[in-house]
Amino acid sequence: MSLALATLLYEWRRYLAAIIALAFSGLLVLAQVGMFTGIGKAFTATIDRSPADIMVLGPKAESLMNGGNGLPRRVMAQMYMHPEVVEVADLDGGGGMWSNDPPPGKKRVREWIQTSAVDTRSDAVTWPRDYNENIRVALLEPYAVAIDRTGMAKLGIQKLGDRASINGKTVYIRYILDGYPNMMQPTVVVSRDTLRLLGQASTGSRVGPLMVRIKDPARAEIVRDQLNATSDKAYRAWTRAELSEANDGAMMKESFIGIMLGFSVFLGLLIGVGITSQTLRGAILANIKEFASLRALGVSMGSLRMIVIELGFWTGVAGLAATAVLVGAVSQLAKMNGLPMSFPIPMVLASAGFLMLIAVVSGLLALGILKKSQPADLLR
Repeated sequence: MSLALATLLYEWRRYLAAIIALAFSGLLVLAQVGMFTGIGKAFTATIDRSPADIMVLGPKAESLMNGGNGLPRRVMAQMYMHPEVVEVADLDGGGGMWSNDPPPGKKRVREWIQTSAVDTRSDAVTWPRDYNENIRVALLEPYAVAIDRTGMAKLGIQKLGDRASINGKTVYIRYILDGYPNMMQPTVVVSRDTLRLLGQASTGSRVGPLMVRIKDPARAEIVRDQLNATSDKAYRAWTRAELSEANDGAMMKESFIGIMLGFSVFLGLLIGVGITSQTLRGAILANIKEFASLRALGVSMGSLRMIVIELGFWTGVAGLAATAVLVGAVSQLAKMNGLPMSFPIPMVLASAGFLMLIAVVSGLLALGILKKSQPADLLR
């Protein structure tokens, strides 16, 4: 065990402030990354959890959030020309004015909502994997809808079985979902048949994103490339994993999110470096006689500097461990309140590198205190 690590373990109380500062600097950044990415996942949950192997968007699509103006309807038939495609369905939906049917003494709620349609076959390509048989049976009823638990208060729904209306047409709450949070505009899930009854089914020459199932999911990338090679710039095919990654990236590129994350990184840098460097300086100053003894024994100043830098490194490692605990706790708390958080691996690695940079820089800033470690001071 190195001297720096042994010192940190033995005198951990001296370094606790630095570890906490690093942990909260990491939490400041990662909590926002998790929250914003989680919001994006909430919007794309139906697709991310679908059995589709390939998604087809507009030719200039960069993600689901900016996927162009839809696709020509003929593309649906064109997909079946590939011998490995077994099912194609469009992601249909609409929107409208929601109005609840409040009990006596309660206020009527009017809210603009989105509708999202699913095919009520348990093996349908639009049927999310985590939907159970009870949801399927509930949505078979005409004008039956399902809403997420997080949208109940906003939509004025008290319990299962309540009535409401969408654009003046009565609908019935037949299922309360979990794991599909309504972060901004509430989303109401209906069957494709109910969507037609509501007059919102797509009947024009253009359709929304297409969900495609193929015979062998392991060949998704190969089929994607083959479909794109014959697209004639009419569409762009993505694997589901590829599109999910692009959606995460698109969320992080939103200007206001970028500004907030940039400010958090800057604030975290100031807090982390300020507190960590001062804590290291204080800890080294408290042990200055030990450093002077090492110099008296012939240890070079260069070796002492490396000990201080290594102290900063191990403080950073401890800060990373504390960050993981805090982020895990915050993520669990958010999940309990209906807000899923997601942490893309590249962002986690970047945040870890950011914290280690703070720790090492703090160690470098604390090197100046070693000038006080003069062997002659031991004689005083």
